[in-house]
Amino acid sequence: MMAEELAKEIPEETIVKEIIKADEVKVEPRRVGRDWTPKTDLGKRVFEGKISDMSEIFSSGDKILEAEIVDRLIPSIENELILIGGSPGKGGGIKRTPAKRTSRMHKSGRRYKTSSLVVVGNRDGYVGIGLGRGTELRSAINKAVEHAKKALLPVRRGCGSWECKCSNPHSIPVEVTGKHGSVRVKLIPAPRGIGLVANEEAKKILQLAGVQDIWCKSFGQTQTTINFTMAIIDAFKVLNKMKMQRE
Repeated sequence: MMAEELAKEIPEETIVKEIIKADEVKVEPRRVGRDWTPKTDLGKRVFEGKISDMSEIFSSGDKILEAEIVDRLIPSIENELILIGGSPGKGGGIKRTPAKRTSRMHKSGRRYKTSSLVVVGNRDGYVGIGLGRGTELRSAINKAVEHAKKALLPVRRGCGSWECKCSNPHSIPVEVTGKHGSVRVKLIPAPRGIGLVANEEAKKILQLAGVQDIWCKSFGQTQTTINFTMAIIDAFKVLNKMKMQRE
């Protein structure tokens, strides 16, 4: 079931009480037609066909302020929800859910807000993550998708494992560490065939980024899923800033 359909059918009160399986929750991709009216200079150039590849945007240093730019240049982009919420399970523990609900008191009573975390990528070198908040699950997911596409970044891939030394971009070129909050994540290049040695939420990001083999080591309060996933994105940003020695 698509996440937007899920938001229509399930009441807000049910989200906290029921367990929603990760493989049943998907975000329906949006397609951009000719009715899109760009508002930024970058959007106008993309709409007119002057920019036909996403790499041109990152090489020029332009900032993506419209999600439709990503939809136009990468029509095959996919997205998935990160499980950031939780509900009490049987016998104790927490069952992860794709929505996190918070409340605050007003004179008129309690007011609730729902948060959602979405990762987008094309499984070939581009990934982005976004956090959305809204009074309803549907609006939170839509905002998260918009923010994730605006925060899209390239992922430098390669083969940095001494055990492999192939020329295929199945892993990352060097070991790198990312940090967000109290969480540190170390990404280590792995030889071909190892796969993704990481937890399920990290695998979603790495798969959509196009990484096939990697070791992931984490430190700190990794149960804070938002900080953990943001630390992985920070590791990709650090990797992009590195100057690689030419062979």
